Amino acid sequence: MTTAREIMTGGAQCVGAHETALAAARKLKDLQVGALPICGDDNRLIGVVTDRDIVVKVLGAGLDPGEVETGTLAQGEAVTIGADDDTDEIFATMTRHKVRRLPVIDGNALVGMVALADTARALKDPEAGRLIEALSTD
Repeated sequence: MTTAREIMTGGAQCVGAHETALAAARKLKDLQVGALPICGDDNRLIGVVTDRDIVVKVLGAGLDPGEVETGTLAQGEAVTIGADDDTDEIFATMTRHKVRRLPVIDGNALVGMVALADTARALKDPEAGRLIEALSTD
């Protein structure tokens, strides 16, 4: 079976919980990604911030992105996948939590990110279609 480690994008970089939404936006731009893991002071994962989060929760709300800390954008406990979990588990986790990107962890260490597109490429066509449909419905 294909594992998260095999399909993930490695070398994921965190944005600090106390860094601003503006700093996160710049890092998203520089890395050319749509999501960044948010790490706390102890360098442990506390959530994920997306480009959409910054637009909707910060700019759309009329807040100053230079003042809003990314840690305030994290919602609840971070949803992750283990590096050795297979595509069935990735599929189930994405579907259950209605997310398109998952931080990949090995023990407590962040080792990468796996995105919907990564998973879709690894699954058989009917399964990929079901995943995309499940994530796109309310």
